[in-house]
Amino acid sequence: MGETAWGEVMGKAVAAVAGSFEHAGRRGAAADYDVALMLAFQRGNELAFQELVERNHARVIGLIYRFIGDAADAEDLAQEVFLRIYRARQTYKPTAKFSTWMFRITANVSLNALRSRASRRDDVSIDQMAETQDGPRAMPDPETRMPDQRLHQGELQDKVRQAIGTLPEKQQIAVVLNKYEGMSYADIARTIGCSTMAVKSLLARARDNLKDRLLLYLRTGRSRQQIA
Repeated sequence: MGETAWGEVMGKAVAAVAGSFEHAGRRGAAADYDVALMLAFQRGNELAFQELVERNHARVIGLIYRFIGDAADAEDLAQEVFLRIYRARQTYKPTAKFSTWMFRITANVSLNALRSRASRRDDVSIDQMAETQDGPRAMPDPETRMPDQRLHQGELQDKVRQAIGTLPEKQQIAVVLNKYEGMSYADIARTIGCSTMAVKSLLARARDNLKDRLLLYLRTGRSRQQIA
């Protein structure tokens, strides 16, 4: 199918989606080209899924990286996100913007990866302590680390990402979607599955927590985890 013909088909698909959902007040889904692509894929059009991936691949990788901070892992996890989208085509319902649904999947995949990483890290730490007589004394003494008040921009950004990673999961999702994706409170609420007031509360608590963690680091050169 040529580009012109494909464009005409998708234009009609978008119009059909708008007509079928406008009466229900779901204008976000009605005006969403990605929703039309997903519905076309649901009807068996594999080209629609390919375009869906091409349109959203970089965005998904960027969002995963905000959660986990590892570019290679972000690439691998993005494949997992689109695999889940592929498998969900029969049950997909366009009740909101496609990005809202996609970001919920992306956040879940990212947080699952972080939990798995933390579990492996805990296992390694326990094994290492069991194998050495020195135990905790084998760890570097945090008191020997000098404060650095002249953090480079890249270092500061890394500390911000690490601080976000210490937040409770819903706070993490709210901050990443608000700060890096520019999503509205309403869209974040739909992604997380809560009210807009709850999103405002999550962001307020997250700001307080981040301020506490980052000020502590800038003043002492150590995180709260290192001090503990």
